[in-house]
Order: sequence, then structure tokens, then C-alpha cells
Amino acid sequence: MKTEWNLSVLYDSITDPKYEADIKKLEEAFKETEEIVANADKMDDLTRAEKILKVSETKESLLIKLYNFISLLESTDSKNGDYMAQESRLDRLMSKSAANEVACDRLLAELPDVEALAAKSELVNTYKAYINRIKEKAKHFLSNEEEAVYSLMNMTGGSAWGSLHSFLTSTLKVDYEGKQVTLSEIRNLAYSPDAAVRKAAYEAEIAAYDKVKDSIAFALNNIKNQNREVGKKRNYTSPLDEALFKSKMSKATLDAMFSAIDDYLPDFRRYLKAKGKILGHNNGLPFYDLFAPLGKNDKKYSLEECKETLLTCFENLSPDMSALMKEAFENEWIDFYPRDGKVGGAFDCGLGNEIKQSRVLTNYDGSFSSVDTLAHELGHAFHDRQLANEATLNQDYPMPIAETASTFNETFLGAYMLKKATGDEEKLALLDSELIEQTQCMVDIYSRYLFETAVFEQTEDKFLMADDLSKIMLDAQDKTYGDGLDPEVKHQYMWVCKGHYYSSSLSFYNFPYAFGNLFAGGLYALFLKDGEKFFARYKEMLRLTPVHSIEEDGAELGIDLTKKEFWTASLETIKGEIDEFCEIVDKLSK
Repeated sequence: MKTEWNLSVLYDSITDPKYEADIKKLEEAFKETEEIVANADKMDDLTRAEKILKVSETKESLLIKLYNFISLLESTDSKNGDYMAQESRLDRLMSKSAANEVACDRLLAELPDVEALAAKSELVNTYKAYINRIKEKAKHFLSNEEEAVYSLMNMTGGSAWGSLHSFLTSTLKVDYEGKQVTLSEIRNLAYSPDAAVRKAAYEAEIAAYDKVKDSIAFALNNIKNQNREVGKKRNYTSPLDEALFKSKMSKATLDAMFSAIDDYLPDFRRYLKAKGKILGHNNGLPFYDLFAPLGKNDKKYSLEECKETLLTCFENLSPDMSALMKEAFENEWIDFYPRDGKVGGAFDCGLGNEIKQSRVLTNYDGSFSSVDTLAHELGHAFHDRQLANEATLNQDYPMPIAETASTFNETFLGAYMLKKATGDEEKLALLDSELIEQTQCMVDIYSRYLFETAVFEQTEDKFLMADDLSKIMLDAQDKTYGDGLDPEVKHQYMWVCKGHYYSSSLSFYNFPYAFGNLFAGGLYALFLKDGEKFFARYKEMLRLTPVHSIEEDGAELGIDLTKKEFWTASLETIKGEIDEFCEIVDKLSK
């Protein structure tokens, strides 16, 4: 099995003639856009709309291929200046066309009767939801000239600060046991069965951040200031208001979800203290033991064993899911192992409806957690697959729902493994693995949400130095983890290592994980109730995500997401797992 992905389905290299040919096609499409804008008043509504939609399809298809290719190359070789140059090249092309792009969107937003045009045109009918969404977005447009200037300045502003964070963290050398390792490698040691290794790795990680924390603090301040001030110009009431708009999610849904999570924080703390107890800690769980494996599940999975586990498990869900996973393993979709210059974490990247494939990055270490991570990312790939036959401009779904298919897979895998477990030690290990993930998605995500909220508020009046940011992070952990964590051993630098804070176009990429986790839990309950009938409805819901709001996605499955009851029901299931975990801990501690 190949351990690195193959990108030739896009291009062979940045010198591939096909790559240059597509750059040329993109330039021609931008030129056509300019001509449409210049001659818009000479066209009737239908002609103008169809021309804009056709050229937009062309541009989107090309941009998916070109940007994905460069970003995938950079993610495994972040030191490569040639790749950075190509990304800047694409950014410059986009910036030059920014005013015309906004002008086209304005022309679509000004269409007086979309339904009437849709009755005359199959193309317009296909993109009714897309056009109506643009009508909503138009309320937040800057002028054409301002959009062009912003796009140009963002290249050396927020986008550049974000690239700095990615570069510094992916190339950071961590001093550990007389050698230097990558940040991804040291963070993977948090899952070691050896307590001394976990503690030493944590201390080495914390020490390493001193090398980059000040530079990254500058990046975070400037990104958040840019996000907030540009948002004001776009008539958003706050960065959260903008994030919810982009998420197609109501504040009522967000409030209902976090209100329910608040109610169950004592249960998560109960889990953490029980885990601390079995590990020999009497004052809450030290941060370095959050991911400590418990029980007898220290098995290391080879890639073949990982593949077999996932295929066997998900065949019980649907042959469609297991077939996609088989394709990913066997057709070089996955880049598995950490290496110098490769970014940390894991992600899925859909390659669009022309190619109908995905690529998955992970930093595989053979643990069950890594198997679980692959199930998560291949859930994203399954979502991509449901959109494979949808129109080019109907591919983009909002943040919160993006984490649903992935988390559903984790929920399904966890339940499958727990059913197979024999004996308290194995059950403890699997329950702990599940509760680690739940704690990250509920408690840690909540802390990140509180942290980002505070940073936006405080950067309006002051520049936050690294120590200020660390204090805010510790305060957020106090409010969420509470006495579940050892007060002397938290993680003040979580703001440094998490890349989600460093986007110039996307704020609050934290609550979608909590949403996806709890929504997936509710969907799993529906699966247990309805079986195969549910899975057909589930696939249809995923297919419709680009044209639905979050609340409409819920309604597709008979769920009112603005009501606290749905979220409470999902959390009650997690509470049951915590109860079982604590019972086993008490039994084994006697």
C-alpha cells in the first residue's frame, strides 16, 4: 500500500503543461467576466444571468483544481518556495478579478424575478438557491473598488499572517530527548501508553512554543483585527454574526446547543476526575494525560489492519461507505505519516465534481485514535461523494454540517468497537477513546469558542501579547474544564497550535465541531431506529446541504435544531457513557 497520496489526477507537477493550460483558461474566464460586466446593460435579464452562471461554472471548476493542487502540495512540503509562489500567483489573479466578481454577484442579486427566469432556463433553475443566497450576501458587499482593494491587500495582510502561522508551526523544531522532532510528532506522543513519555512530550511541546509564540501572537492580533474591522464595513454586527451567516445557521440554534452543553459540563468534569483517579492523580487530570490510553487497547494497527477494521465496520452501515473507504486506501487518496515540513493534524479535500475523488491527510501513528481519525476524514470524503453529481456551483456546504458526516463515522466506529469488547479493561479503553473525543468536541471546543470571543472583544482596545493570550486561554479552560483539570497543568498555548484561529476569511471555526458531534449523535439514534431507511434519508440530507440552511437540514430528518431538547437528548447519551466509564473505574479501583 502506498503511504503518500497521488495528485496526478489533478496535475503531474507545477511544470505540467496541463497546469499552465488551466491557468490560461482561468485568465480567459476572468477576461470573459470583465466583458460581461462591461456589456451587462446591453443584455436582457435571462441572457445576462446565463452568461454569468456559465462563466462562473468554468472559473469554479478551474479554481477547485488549481488551488487544491497547490494547497495539497504545500501541506506536505510547507518549506517549498515554488509552491508558495504559485499560491501567490493564483491569489494575484483572483485579486485582479475581484471587482468584476463582485459586479457579477450584484447583477445576479438584482435579478427581479428568479422564479420567472427559472421557468425559462434549466441553468437558472439549477441555481435558484445559489442566486437567492447571493441576494442575501449582497447585503454585505463592499463597493466593487473596495472589494478589489481588500482582495489585493489581504494577500499581504490576513492571508499572509495565516501563512506565517502555518509555516512556523509546521517547521517548528521541538527539542526532545537530545534530538529535534516536529510539532506533529511530539503531539502524537500524548497518546503514548508510557506516562513518563506523555509528561516529557508535553513539557517539550510547551517549551518549544517559546520560540514562536511572539510572532504568532502578532499574527493572531492582526488577523482578528482585520476580520472584525472588515466585518463592520460589510454590515455584520459582530464576527460571530458573520460566522453564523456563513454557516447558514441561526443564533437560536447556537444558543440552544451551548446551553445544553453548559448543563452537562459537570458530567464531563466527572469523567476527567475519574480518569485522573485511575492514573493516580488526586487534583484533577493534568493536561498531558488527557489523551492517555486506558485499559487494554494499546494495540498498534498497521495500515492493512486499519483498512480491514474500517471496511469490516462500515460494511455494517452501508456498502456505499465501505466501498468508498476501500477506494481511498487502494487508489492513493491518503497521505499517512508525519514528516518534516508536513502540516500537523488531519483533513479531507474534495477534488470537485469533475474528478469525483478526495484526498486525505493524516499523521498516522498506528493508535486506535489514528484509525478513528481516518474514519472521521473518510466521512468527509463520503459527504464529498454525495455531491459528485451535483452542479459545479452547488458544491459548497456550510461549516457546521461539514463536521456531521465525519463525526457520524466516529460515532458508528466507536459503537461497533464497544460491542466487540470483552472484559472491563477493553470496555474502559474504548469508552475512554470515545469520551476523549467527546470531551474535545464539547469541552475543548467550548473553551476555544470562549477564547475567540474574548480575543475579538479585547483586541478592539489593546494589542494582546503572548502572555495575554495565554491568560485568556487559561480562563477559557477554567470556565469549561473546571476542576476536571489539574489547575497547575493546563495548556496555555492551545492558541498557538490550533490553526483554526488563523483564517482571514473564517472566524469561529470551533462551534461547528460541537454541532457536528451532537448532530451526529442524534443521527446515530435515528439510524438505530430506522436502519436502511435512515441511510437513504441521510445521503439525501448530505446531498442537499449546499442548498439548505442548517435548520432545513435538521427538518429534512424531522429535527428542530433551535430547540434545546434535541441537543439534550444527544448529551444524555454521552452522559450514559460517562456513567458506565465511572462505574468501571470504581470497580477497578477497589
